[in-house]
Amino acid sequence: MKKLFTLTAAALLMAGTAQAQELFVNIHSGNAMAQGAGLVLAGQALEQKASVRVLLCDKAGDIAVTGAELPKLKPRDVTTQQMLQGVIKAGAKVEVCALYLPNTGRKPTDLIEGVTPAKPADVAAHLLKQGVNTLAF
Repeated sequence: MKKLFTLTAAALLMAGTAQAQELFVNIHSGNAMAQGAGLVLAGQALEQKASVRVLLCDKAGDIAVTGAELPKLKPRDVTTQQMLQGVIKAGAKVEVCALYLPNTGRKPTDLIEGVTPAKPADVAAHLLKQGVNTLAF
């Protein structure tokens, strides 16, 4: 009986692992609603136990800058930076694209906690992994 229980538990664990998904969200729009939409979906994926990686490029990188003044989005009246901090707290890996910092004159120390500069080779390797779903905003 103990052996049957162990086999059943292992099968369930493997089934759960097989269903785990990875989501890559590339946000590059300067539009707060587009940024928010990407972050909402990232948050929902995290709630459904997916692994989430967010890449912020172009104007979207601005939401990761400490002290950024951003509009609040309805219905929750939160900024995209607050949404970003929420997905970081929930476990998302968040990066700014490799071109963002040198082309905006900012440094890694200008970014909010939990956001790092991306390494293109790492991002490319991640995107090439089987089972990674991608969204772009």
